[in-house]
Amino acid sequence: MDFLKRAWAEVDLDSIEYNLKEYRRLIGEKTEIMCVVKASCYGHFDNGVVPFLENEMDIRWFAVSNIHEAHRLRDMGIKGEILILGYTPPENAKWLTKLDIIQACTELSYAKALSENADGKVRIHAAIDTGMTRIGLHGETDKIYGELKEISKLENIALEGIFTHYAVADSLRDQDEEYTKAQTEKILAVADKCEAEGLHLEKVHFLNSAGGVYYYNERSSLARLGIILYGLYPDPAKALPFEPKPAMEFKAAVAQVKYIDNGTDVSYGRTYTANGKVKLATVTAGYADGYPRALSNKGYVLINGKKCPITGRICMDQFMCDVTEVEDVKAGDEAVLIGSQGDERITADDIGKMTGTIGYEIVCGISARVPRIISRHGEQTAVLEIE
Repeated sequence: MDFLKRAWAEVDLDSIEYNLKEYRRLIGEKTEIMCVVKASCYGHFDNGVVPFLENEMDIRWFAVSNIHEAHRLRDMGIKGEILILGYTPPENAKWLTKLDIIQACTELSYAKALSENADGKVRIHAAIDTGMTRIGLHGETDKIYGELKEISKLENIALEGIFTHYAVADSLRDQDEEYTKAQTEKILAVADKCEAEGLHLEKVHFLNSAGGVYYYNERSSLARLGIILYGLYPDPAKALPFEPKPAMEFKAAVAQVKYIDNGTDVSYGRTYTANGKVKLATVTAGYADGYPRALSNKGYVLINGKKCPITGRICMDQFMCDVTEVEDVKAGDEAVLIGSQGDERITADDIGKMTGTIGYEIVCGISARVPRIISRHGEQTAVLEIE
């Protein structure tokens, strides 16, 4: 399948399969995996990944951010359970029932609003704020239970479960380990109170990617597998029991190669000046493609297996790099922005470190105008363009 080789991303489903199977091996059989596929599978494109997860990997649970993402999954034929982790305006409650979507519920007043606007029963998992301080019912166990009981009585609400989200499960600090354990204890106290009072919950879940690895607890009926699924670390400073395989590589073409003389300025702002004769390559990607401008004068790419420093400011659609040490480089050659070439490798986590952010933001930020080239068993299976 042909595609425009300007800037593109290659997504390897074999790597996703490997990461999923390794994670599944680590957690107990009592816990089912929920794949977090929000933000179009963290920038990997949901229409290339989610059908594979359901049809080939036997995944039955998916988590998204919003009703639009849920609708996309149903439109592409996904039959499994879908949980919206974010906010759906109550006036759109009818879509939750129409599409058979589970909604995260943040508080009693929100549940009432959903019930009043619903056309049939809205299925919900109530969020319990155990320390993330983002969303959810909060306070002491008895107070939270009282609100859950009221929610369960609402005419158009089906309370099916509760969940929470760890704040520091990927941390190296001892005090954060205690914090995570306290979060677990709090949600389990709520679950136990519900059970003791006859309020049945089908699902109680609190494990995220890091939680499943470092704090596995069989009482979590679901493990929400996110960043590890795509081959990144929750925190690169903390080792995992296996080395995840990055599922995506980001590449672009070399457009021009030329020599510049000593003292020649490069790119906007003249922030780079050649110190001697320099062989310069122009690469056809920029910040509009999701390649961070913050890499200007400090990042590097791989060309012909060599590290090539970025020279000057990254532009919207192009940037320049020093290829003086690279033999036989020419227009049309492949530059690797994220991925491997020869014996060298640069990861999204590496770029995150260089730019003062995290690998999550880097992969999520690769623009939709960059086509995703999907492969399986070493063969290209799809080219997914902007919709």
